[in-house]
Parts: sequence; C-alpha cells; structure tokens
Amino acid sequence: MRVCVRQALMTLAGALVLAGGLSSVAAAQDNTLTAAETQGGWTLLFDGKTTGGWHGYKVKTVPPSWKVVDGALTLSGRAGDLVSNDQYGDFELSVDWKISKAGNSGIFYRVTEKEDEIYYSGPEYQVLDNTGHRDAKNGLERTAGANYALNPPSRDATKPVGQWNTTRIVVRGAHVEHWLNGQKVVEYELWSPAWKAAVAKSKFAEWPAYGLSKTGHIALQDHGDEVAFKNIKIKPLQ
Repeated sequence: MRVCVRQALMTLAGALVLAGGLSSVAAAQDNTLTAAETQGGWTLLFDGKTTGGWHGYKVKTVPPSWKVVDGALTLSGRAGDLVSNDQYGDFELSVDWKISKAGNSGIFYRVTEKEDEIYYSGPEYQVLDNTGHRDAKNGLERTAGANYALNPPSRDATKPVGQWNTTRIVVRGAHVEHWLNGQKVVEYELWSPAWKAAVAKSKFAEWPAYGLSKTGHIALQDHGDEVAFKNIKIKPLQ
C-alpha cells in the first residue's frame, strides 16, 4: 500500500510540473538572469540587494527613501526620481512593478539630466492603480501602460493592486512598444508627424527637449506614492 501511495504521489507531482503547477521551483529566482538571458545579452539593472547602479536625478547619491525591501527596489516617502547610472539608446527593458492603492509612478527612458525634471526629456511608461487613482478618470492616455498623456493603451492589462505586473519596453530608433503582462498595449513612432502633432497639443509642448534624445537613462518616478520594482533587466539592441 505504501509503495502504491508513493507512486501515486510521484505521478501527481510529475503531472503538476508538466501543467506548470510546480514550474516555479525550477524557474529563475527574482533579480537573476537565466543562462539563456545572459547568452542573449541581457544584464541586470538591480541585484535585489543594493541600490548599486542607480542615483538620484541630478545628484550623485541614492535618496534615502529608495530602499531595498524584500528583494524589491521600493519607494516609501518622498525622495526624488531615481535614474540608472548607465545610458541606453536602442534596448529592450523588462521590469516587474507593484503599485500601492491609488498609487501613481512611471518608468522613463532616454532621460537626460540636462533638464529640471525627468519628464522634460524622457517619455513615460505610466505605472498606475487604474481602479483607484484619479488619473484613470482623466483619459486613457494616463492609465497604466500608456505613453503618458500621448498614447493610450489598447486595453487594461493590469493585475489587481498588490500583485506584480510585468512591463516590457522596446525602443529601436524611433519605434517604441509598450507591453504589459504579455500584451502589447502601445506602439508609436517618435519624431513622426503624428507624434509631433500630439506633443504640440500636450503639456510637453512647453519643453523643447521632450522625446528628442536618442540615448539616455532609465528612470523610476517618485510621484509621492509607494511603489516597488524588481527583476529590472535590459538588453541593448543593435
């Protein structure tokens, strides 16, 4: 009888693995790269333990309210925006994020440190609680996954507040894609007639450097709300 029970349990475990139920056991741990990712040219922007590789916008140090909590780069309290030490032109970026209730933040790219604010130069991938933040009521171009204030997401692909979402941003020359939880939600062309027309009608018209840089920093926004990021990895594109 014991042999039969043991065999049955082993069979059930094998079935769960095939079904994905136990696949997390063999999956890569947070804030690490798989062998395939390393071979494919990916690098980590966050090691899950320190704030190394980052600094505050236009300062040399990391603001104290940006801390590593349970393996996530977490903002709790006002601190200022955080930017990567390195700069990138064409790239694929992957980030997991979790926003607080009614929270607001953003992931910026091709940010320069020549302007007063990160959003004066870098486009923003909106990070938002779509169910609780007032921005969600002010137009789809302000909801999670949007190219903030310009391009609305094609669908709401967010997970409930408190769960981790996965963002993917692809930037190749003028072409930009925003992905959210495996779904492409935004696609646009920088510097195109359509883009220039949209910018001219937006608040970004006030800032001549907006969206024009072909290389720059990755930035995480302090919008005054608690937010956490992990599994921040990037692959430069040729």
